Amino acid sequence: MELVSFVPVDNARLANLCGVLDENLRQIETALNVTVARRGEVFQVDGDNARLAVRLLQDFYQRARNPLDLDEIQLALVEAAHKPARQESDMPVLMTRRTGLHGRTERQNQYIRQMQEFDITFGIGPAGTGKTYLAVAGAVDALERDLVKRIVLVRPAVEAGERLGFLPGDLVQKVDPYLRPLYDALYDLMGFDKVTRAFERQIIEIAPLAFMRGRTLNHAFIILDEAQNTTPEQMKMFLTRIGFGSRAVVTGDVTQIDLARGQKCGLIEAREVLKEVRGIAFTEFQNDDVVRHPLVARIVDAYDAFYGRSAT
Repeated sequence: MELVSFVPVDNARLANLCGVLDENLRQIETALNVTVARRGEVFQVDGDNARLAVRLLQDFYQRARNPLDLDEIQLALVEAAHKPARQESDMPVLMTRRTGLHGRTERQNQYIRQMQEFDITFGIGPAGTGKTYLAVAGAVDALERDLVKRIVLVRPAVEAGERLGFLPGDLVQKVDPYLRPLYDALYDLMGFDKVTRAFERQIIEIAPLAFMRGRTLNHAFIILDEAQNTTPEQMKMFLTRIGFGSRAVVTGDVTQIDLARGQKCGLIEAREVLKEVRGIAFTEFQNDDVVRHPLVARIVDAYDAFYGRSAT
């Protein structure tokens, strides 16, 4: 058990610390598996991570001159759980609309460094580890620094276990639903107006994987998202599209493959075929790299444990 008291009493700051209906305290309890009891300005924390929870309460209290955003609380909880070995000054920073954007875990920082240093980077791991978001951030960073002339977004059009049927519209409109996570990241990192203008000037391009054959992409930052849904032939075809002055990032989660039963996964094969090739980097994200709602990491762990027991 750990106790922490905030004196002199500042009721407004205490209210900001706790959040509406103590929502911020519940986030700390869920993320760190502790129990937080409050009596006035005194907080009692029970659990194995009680000392860490007290340190975070003290940190949040210093920030609580204004109401705390829920995402600020959750990101701080993720960072506290990892505590990167490097100093913040050594973390690679990406030049986007979100100033000071950097990795929240050591593997995320490794991933960013690899995107900046290698021509081809693979980011493989479970949902919520920032594979796609950081890849888009890396592309925006390269565009802002004038390292590339355009961004090319590629994704296989494979439904997640459902049949969507006929999709109306032109090619971009048909592929648009599959690329929505990439759009969301672009809007967040560049702003809606700037992204719209970039599409109009073809600085940002949508390139469905099925239409990549025969192309050579020079001076481009190319992102292949959901690569676990590529076949070995498609993966080889994509990787051989890379031209002069280009960089490519391939992201995927090999636990969420939507290919037809019996069809080989191009991402799994590429990981084996290319692991010794110089100039290609791999980041293997783990469950503890999940940077979303604290429950997401627990959900991933629970599924892994369940399927691990089922396999034995």
